[in-house]
Amino acid sequence: MAEAVGSHEHDTIKEYYSKIIKTKDDLKTSACCASDAMPRRLRDIVKQIEPEVIEKFYGCGSPIPQDIDGCTVLDLGCGTGRDVFIASKLVGETGSVIGVDMTDEQLEVARRHTPAQMKRFGFERANVTFLKGYIEDLAAAGVADESVDVVISNCVLNLSPDKPRVFSEIFRVLKPGGELYFSDIFADRRIPEAVAKDPVLRGECLGGAMYIEDFRRLLHSLGCPDYRVVVSRKTTVREPSLRAAVGPINFSSKTIRAFKLADLEDICEDYGQVATYQGTMAECPTHFTLDNHHDFFAKKPMLVCGNTAAMVSESRFGRHFEVAGTRNTHFGAFDCGPGSCTEESTDGACC
Repeated sequence: MAEAVGSHEHDTIKEYYSKIIKTKDDLKTSACCASDAMPRRLRDIVKQIEPEVIEKFYGCGSPIPQDIDGCTVLDLGCGTGRDVFIASKLVGETGSVIGVDMTDEQLEVARRHTPAQMKRFGFERANVTFLKGYIEDLAAAGVADESVDVVISNCVLNLSPDKPRVFSEIFRVLKPGGELYFSDIFADRRIPEAVAKDPVLRGECLGGAMYIEDFRRLLHSLGCPDYRVVVSRKTTVREPSLRAAVGPINFSSKTIRAFKLADLEDICEDYGQVATYQGTMAECPTHFTLDNHHDFFAKKPMLVCGNTAAMVSESRFGRHFEVAGTRNTHFGAFDCGPGSCTEESTDGACC
């Protein structure tokens, strides 16, 4: 039976992030140091954000995708709003950003700094909205069906006690062709109950880490049979007591993108299609990285599988790509693996 929204587990997490953790320095796993890996295109924006917002923000990556000008973006578990404000600058005054969080203390910081942030960005009107609510029930928070272009989240989805409900809500609110782009902690096996119920391990993003294969199966059940890993970094738990508690489990921080597309297949198939990036994204004039094995160089044709062709042509990226070929002729399975890609190593659960 699914856990009720507003459950004891939610209360435990709210307690952890409102009463126990006051700033990043209070985290027990050297966690949430995403700024070190932040893309250069975002660093100048972060410099314009209030220090209190940064100090009380916790995340494990920089899940802000390219080409979101004019988009409606939804940040799940927005906390004090760092990523909301970054996205606010990038979507511009014609776009909008919605932040959802269940913790009053975090939302108070975000809302208090909103007027100053809008002024600092030179916006005449606020393009951000902060809503109190649970990520398992976005309808109750007021997020309508197919109303969002991009859903982002930064090391929050692991905290949910009902992940199937969270991802179901995500695909409900996404527009056709919309994108889920998030960073989170994953495990190489299912988490034992003792680890999952430990309040410290849960709050430090380890206890609720998703087993990567169960995550794959969950997306498939929701009509998304193909997701892409953009960045993956091994996570080292150095604190002896926590290391002993998690035992042989291996953790990694991954940034993942998935699209709401109707015709994706469960493996990559070869239809002889060729995709050419036009070099027209302002943030990516020379090349665009779709995932850890697709780096599109401007004006250079690349043979792609049917799923990749759909991702770059039937999403908001379609205006930047030319795709030649159809699915009329099938040539068998397509070798679309990450090849020689290796994982980087980081310390702590949320780095």
